Amino acid sequence: MKLLRYGKAGQEKPGLLDNDNCIRDLSSIIPDIGNGSLSSESLQRLAKIDTKTLPLVDSNSRLGPCVAHTGKFLCIGLNYADHARETGMEVPREPVLFSKATSAISGPNDDIVIPRGSLKTDWEVELGVVIGTPARYVSEEEALDYVAGYCVINDISERAFQLEGTGQWVKGKSCDTFGPIGPWLVTKDEITNPQNLNLWLEVDGHRYQNSNTKEMVYGVAKLVSYLSQFFTLHPGDIISTGTPPGVGLGQKPEPIYLKPGQTIKLGISGLGEQMQKTVASS
Repeated sequence: MKLLRYGKAGQEKPGLLDNDNCIRDLSSIIPDIGNGSLSSESLQRLAKIDTKTLPLVDSNSRLGPCVAHTGKFLCIGLNYADHARETGMEVPREPVLFSKATSAISGPNDDIVIPRGSLKTDWEVELGVVIGTPARYVSEEEALDYVAGYCVINDISERAFQLEGTGQWVKGKSCDTFGPIGPWLVTKDEITNPQNLNLWLEVDGHRYQNSNTKEMVYGVAKLVSYLSQFFTLHPGDIISTGTPPGVGLGQKPEPIYLKPGQTIKLGISGLGEQMQKTVASS
C-alpha cells in the first residue's frame, strides 16, 4: 500500500493511493497514519479494504508528511562511502547517529525556507525507514519485522550551522522545512529489498545525485538493530539512512548551495517523487 496524508498543514487526514493513482480517504477507518495504525495487524486490515468503497479525494489536494506523531527523527551520517570521501571525512567504523527536530518535518512538495543568515543550505536525498512495532534489542535478522514501510526524505542541511562554530549537526539539520517526507509511506510488502533502490536528486534540472541503496555502508536491517540497542524505537519513528555522493558541499571546484527561487526534484524507485521550491525566510 501507499499510505499518505492530505490537507492543509496541521489539518491532514489519512488516505491511500489506489491502483489507479487516485487518492482515497481513510479517515472513517483510522484516525491518522501513525502510532497504532502502523502495526502489522493494522496494515493487514487496511490491505483487505476494497479501496473503491472509500471516498475519492481531490487530486490537487496538498500532500502532507506521510507519517504523523513522529517521536524521533533519527539520521545516519556518512552512510555512503563516496559521500564520506567527498566531504573529506572517513568512512565510519560504526553508524554515525544524529537527530533532526520533528518540527523540521514538512510535506513532500512544501517550500524549503532558506533560514536567516544561511549561505550554505544543501540537499540530501535519503531513504526513510518508518517503524511500525516497538523495537528494543532486536537482532539484525529480525529487524525488518519491526518496519512499517519506507519513504523519500530530503535531509536539507545548513552546512555552516552544522560544521562551523561549535559544529553541532542537529542545529544544521533542524531548521523549519528541513525534513520533507513522502509523498507516500510505502508498506514493506511492496519493497522486497530496501538495499536495491535507485535514488536521485536534481536542482533546476541538473542531476547531482544518482545512486542505489546497495551502496550503503550499513543497511536498513543493521541500522534498525543497531539503534534498538540504545533506545526503544516506537511506531512512527523515522530513520533517515544517509545520502549518496553529489551534495552541494562536495561539488568541485567549489561547493554549490541553494538559494531562493530554485526547484529541487528527488525520488526513489517505488517510493515516489518530491518537488520543492526554495524561498527566502520572512
